Amino acid sequence: MSSIQTQFLDLTAHHDRYAAIDPRAAMKGSAAGKTVFIAGASRGIGQATAVAFAEAGAKAIYLTARTEAALKETQALATTANPDTQCSYSVCDVTDAAEIEAAVADCVAQFGGIDVADANAGYLGPWVKIGDSDPEGWWRNWQVNVQGSYHVIRFTLPHLIESARIRAAEGRSGGHLILLSSIGAQLVMPGASDYQTAKHAINRLCEFVQSDHGEDGIKCFAMHPGGVATELGRNMPDHMHEYLVDTPDLAASFAVWLSSGQADWAKGRYLSANWDITELAALEEQILRDDLLVNRLRTGAF
Repeated sequence: MSSIQTQFLDLTAHHDRYAAIDPRAAMKGSAAGKTVFIAGASRGIGQATAVAFAEAGAKAIYLTARTEAALKETQALATTANPDTQCSYSVCDVTDAAEIEAAVADCVAQFGGIDVADANAGYLGPWVKIGDSDPEGWWRNWQVNVQGSYHVIRFTLPHLIESARIRAAEGRSGGHLILLSSIGAQLVMPGASDYQTAKHAINRLCEFVQSDHGEDGIKCFAMHPGGVATELGRNMPDHMHEYLVDTPDLAASFAVWLSSGQADWAKGRYLSANWDITELAALEEQILRDDLLVNRLRTGAF
């Protein structure tokens, strides 16, 4: 088992939003005045994330996905959650750099900037052994999960850096970037070579964003959303479905907490939405001292 996981087996595991991260309670107002850009917002976790940021008082939310009807549904849900939150969208594919660049530009033109970017779009194909895999299907995981995340990072970064500067002057925290990871990044399971290697790369990409742009004020996180019975999650083999016990609201509320400033000390790291944030915060000193929750060989590995 990865050392990332063994350090935190004793943390309380949550499966739904709870008081400390509830956007309607403890996190209410934490997103006030902020604009949130969400890629992959048409359903499931992305849709719940839009609603959660609206509940937390976001000034504006900008949604992207490939299906307009689903985007309209998410827009309606966010507006219902908070009529004061402006919400707009554009249809685009995260694997197309020009489309993401245009969506980011449209968001900034409408709302003046971006304070939080959530690279939520994901893909999970059938689990098959490498020798039986379809080359195009295998690579599709990397195109959506890694290339798509890179596109969101690349084109939102200038605006997130500006957000960090502006919010710091206000005495607040800005410039938050959330990449959708998975506990699968820490595992090696037969048939999951495409998905699990892609998510492992996401964790390292998060570290690189922090290394390259931490001095610019960026706070990047690789977030495991829990086991959620989304359409994507149900693409796992049937015997894995018993682990899909978490609600989309858990990851959505955890994303709000990550963007509140309270988690800034853990930037550049892999974090699980299942972990209790109070217990996690109590381990801050140890995590920073021992450089935990990052991809490293164990001491004495050789």
